[in-house]
Amino acid sequence: MRKHPEFISGLTAGIPIGLGYLSVSFGFGITAVRLGISVFSAFIISLTNLTSAGQAQGVEIIAAGGTLIEMALVQLVINMRYALMAISLSQNLDKSFTLRHRFIAAYGITDEIFAVCSTRKKPVTPSYMYGIIIVSSFGWTLGTVLGAAAGELLPAELISAMGIMLYGMFIAIIVPPAAENRKILLVILFACALSVVCKYLLTFISGGFAVIICGVTASLLGAWLFPVKEEEKK
Repeated sequence: MRKHPEFISGLTAGIPIGLGYLSVSFGFGITAVRLGISVFSAFIISLTNLTSAGQAQGVEIIAAGGTLIEMALVQLVINMRYALMAISLSQNLDKSFTLRHRFIAAYGITDEIFAVCSTRKKPVTPSYMYGIIIVSSFGWTLGTVLGAAAGELLPAELISAMGIMLYGMFIAIIVPPAAENRKILLVILFACALSVVCKYLLTFISGGFAVIICGVTASLLGAWLFPVKEEEKK
């Protein structure tokens, strides 16, 4: 233990994230089973992907029989923020973070892991980040398996009710910044309005492409109406 203090420190820092992922991914597991995904498939999806929104939309596309192009575009739009996080985080990495370590660590860059690593006062070492990733991915995968297993045993009515947990997490993500910033609130409301239009008027658009259209259009509108000034970035 004493020989790997950075790894142990990363494990400790990742415990709260892992516990949070455990509860959230439980909802994803239930959602996956409800859409016809097997427990094993849900396990593999969570093991190889640490992206709640991407996974939720992914299983929706699979269940709807969507195309690979549609899946790729949806994942690109939803998960593009991780690339930006990786670029930002690279400024706080230790010199021991070689290219090989960067490729491996890219697997575990999520919103929460990025927040912990980017706010660390010391440079982030590979061992520290691996510790966080291991605990977080374990919590996410375990929660998925438990949720998927429960989804096969619980009554359909209860499964349907618990499936809303994942969407509750999405709401919890956007409400705090929307409450603090009216500009963000307006962009969110526009995205919601556009989603309603796609759902009830533009019915020929599939759910996956609707996510792409709403996300990209709302983002472009926000960037045009509320550009971030240089002094605000600093």
